[in-house]
Amino acid sequence: MNHAMRPMTSAPTLAFLFDTFCTYRRLYNIQKFLSYSYCVTARGRGGTIHLGSQLSARKASTEPWVIDTRLLSTNKNHGGAEESHVWSICRPSSLSAPFLSLFSALKMPFVKKQKTGAYFSRFQVKYRRRREGKTDYYARKRLISQAKNKYNAPKYRLVVRFTNKEIVCQIAYARLQGDFILAAARSKELPRYGINHGLTNWTAAYATGLLVARRALTKLGLADKYEGVDEPDGTLTITEALDEEDAPRPFKAYLDVGLKRTSTGSRVFGALKGASDGGIFIPHNAKRFPGYDPESKELDDETLKKYIFGGHVAEYMESLEEEDDERYKQFSTYLADGIGSEDMEEIYTNAYAAIREDPTFKPTEKTKDWAAESKKYRTPRLTLEQRKAKIQENIEAFQANGDAIEEDEEDDE
Repeated sequence: MNHAMRPMTSAPTLAFLFDTFCTYRRLYNIQKFLSYSYCVTARGRGGTIHLGSQLSARKASTEPWVIDTRLLSTNKNHGGAEESHVWSICRPSSLSAPFLSLFSALKMPFVKKQKTGAYFSRFQVKYRRRREGKTDYYARKRLISQAKNKYNAPKYRLVVRFTNKEIVCQIAYARLQGDFILAAARSKELPRYGINHGLTNWTAAYATGLLVARRALTKLGLADKYEGVDEPDGTLTITEALDEEDAPRPFKAYLDVGLKRTSTGSRVFGALKGASDGGIFIPHNAKRFPGYDPESKELDDETLKKYIFGGHVAEYMESLEEEDDERYKQFSTYLADGIGSEDMEEIYTNAYAAIREDPTFKPTEKTKDWAAESKKYRTPRLTLEQRKAKIQENIEAFQANGDAIEEDEEDDE
């Protein structure tokens, strides 16, 4: 019997997969199709290829079968006599569509992903601030990239960040060494202007943006030429260049929201509106301001004005006062200072005027000395000479103490 037509004496395993099906050798359940006792070979035209009893692909009588040049061989030892079997694997010149679709549909679930030492030796970690989840480098790259024809001109950003207790606004620009801050303002400075409560709400964000804008323009000498909007009315106002000849162009900055979600009505756009009304040119539109209707694509100026002057907080206070006395106690600090819902607009109006009058930074006076008391200094290491001198002092002190004890004993006798 020809070796090519000889039946297998044992079932082949996955190690005997030939080149035609090497792509699928690790697919799910492929072993059941290759673990039967016969390997079919065919010569001439027509015929059927069988990979077990569950798989068959019939060929048309006009298509020839082609003998694969790759051979499959096994060696067996029977009582010291070695028996060798060689089979040539036959495949059709073009497999039928059902045959291919069946193999392509096979999948191997829950396969552990193997990573070799070469993978780890070539692994490049992300930037530190990306690993810490602090910086979106996709956005940062586009915020700091400057046109080459502007040479070394800085590209300024209005950086707005929120914490649990305050709002931070900065005018920053990037250098190779890192970011440099031109001006900064925090909502913790607002009590100086009469805003003592709600230092993290939308209105506080507007006031902080207004403060950093006026502070930056004062530092650059542009505060008198670009005053912004003295009386906010909720309309969309973008700072434009002056019509005068040789007049300086407006200070331009781009909004940097960081990782903050930019949903409609977000506080980050309150800081944007405050900085824009403060006289800084920030390219933006009204789509994310409170009061914008996406269907009509129009901005409700009254709604935005209400947010600028704390009207939304006043409405909430009124609703709690009427409906829930227990929850109304969350405004206890307002009530302790004699602030009601009707006082909100006046407080913020006076605060905005005070910010425009004097936006400069004034450090607070330190009234506690706790920092000096909590300082800890590491004991400096002694030199060899100092250690020897210290040992000699201890010896002399011990000897002097011994002499004093002897003198006391003699006196007692």
